[in-house]
Amino acid sequence: MIEKTIIRNISIINEGQIFLADILIDRGVIQKIGELNDDPNARIIDGTGKYLFPGIIDGQVHFREPGLTHKGDMYTESKAAIAGGVTSFIDMPNTFPNVLTMDILHEKYQIASEKSLANFGFFLGVNGDNLDEVIKTDTSKLLGVSDDGLYFTKKGNLLADNPETMEKLFSNCKSIIAIHSEKEQIVEENEQLYREKYGDNVPVAFHPIIRSEQACYEATQRAIDIANKHKARLHILHLTTEVETHLFRNDIPLREKNITTEVSVHHLWFSDKDYDRLGTLIKWNPAIKTEQDKRGLLKALLDDRIDIVTTDHAPHTLEEKQKPYFQSMSGAPIVQHSLNIMLEFYKQGLISLEKIAEKMCHNPAILYHIEKRGFIREGYYADLSIVDLNANWTVHKDNILSKCAWSPLEGTTFQTKVTHTFVNGNLVFDQGHFNETTKGQALMRSK
Repeated sequence: MIEKTIIRNISIINEGQIFLADILIDRGVIQKIGELNDDPNARIIDGTGKYLFPGIIDGQVHFREPGLTHKGDMYTESKAAIAGGVTSFIDMPNTFPNVLTMDILHEKYQIASEKSLANFGFFLGVNGDNLDEVIKTDTSKLLGVSDDGLYFTKKGNLLADNPETMEKLFSNCKSIIAIHSEKEQIVEENEQLYREKYGDNVPVAFHPIIRSEQACYEATQRAIDIANKHKARLHILHLTTEVETHLFRNDIPLREKNITTEVSVHHLWFSDKDYDRLGTLIKWNPAIKTEQDKRGLLKALLDDRIDIVTTDHAPHTLEEKQKPYFQSMSGAPIVQHSLNIMLEFYKQGLISLEKIAEKMCHNPAILYHIEKRGFIREGYYADLSIVDLNANWTVHKDNILSKCAWSPLEGTTFQTKVTHTFVNGNLVFDQGHFNETTKGQALMRSK
């Protein structure tokens, strides 16, 4: 049974404002925001000195189930998410089997309903092999379709590298099309150059040169041109370069945009200076690039050319990561720490709390048309996180919750801590303790 909860005297961050109020949670939703009377039947949480965020909606994760559960699964990765204030996620299609049919998509929803502590949604995968089937499908009810990660399964699966495939998909698809934007041909040519010089032991510092600015920019520009031609709804995943940010608009509201994009937290936090220290632990595709790119991405996030913040959370075992450059897997676990990273930028005076809530909570709900989530409003689902902005803690192995049990952030001290996380009104995370009696719900599209 869902308990009634009153959070008292807390600073609520919502829709461009921070204000002090009480909040009543009952029957899974926010019932009232304001000054509340005592209720002997309610759990009382004292929010004095703390801040209340809407639950974060992470629009890009790889939780690895089914098929890759030695790295992570719906339970372990959603638990890590909850500890970081992430109450909802959208998972990518590169599990095994790849999510290339509606039957497999429904199977993933079933798995999540039984195992995920957070709310969940999934992309339908799309590539050259199932393009015709996707076009025949009524995708208007889906959160979106994506090719992300499918290039690991088979060369030539990147939409951005196949203009003919994009033309056909963009002219017919009725949902958001979220793509990984790099030109595979340019990447392969660069790989060959460095293989000739170093063999298989290419230093990882060359990763952002191999997966270069040119490979990203040319792919993104071409995809945008084709999407505009067909008035398609295109979303560019994990932007990495400053030059690409100038391809996106900030002169119209997000609700009116046909072309949107995101930045993942690691591309704001790390730069190419960190390869010497962390090596393949920070090998992601697209690559972490320069300090200039990092600054340019943050600037574009602040001025609304970049619409949302994601994690691209992608756990691998440490053994898989520590292999030589070409064998090392791309991606790393980071969903547990995404809000902490953004709050460090707040501490440095680089972004406001209101902007963090906009980019991590409000805008994902708007972009993916998610019903009654992403905002602190009466009648909305009580997906909420309480944050102490003055609580130092250090990332180390025994407080990492992802199944792979490591992080490129190990040794990092954060100045803020998530103390409580509510999912659908259930207090799932309470100062380090989990209540796992209830599971998350499927994200529904607003009508």
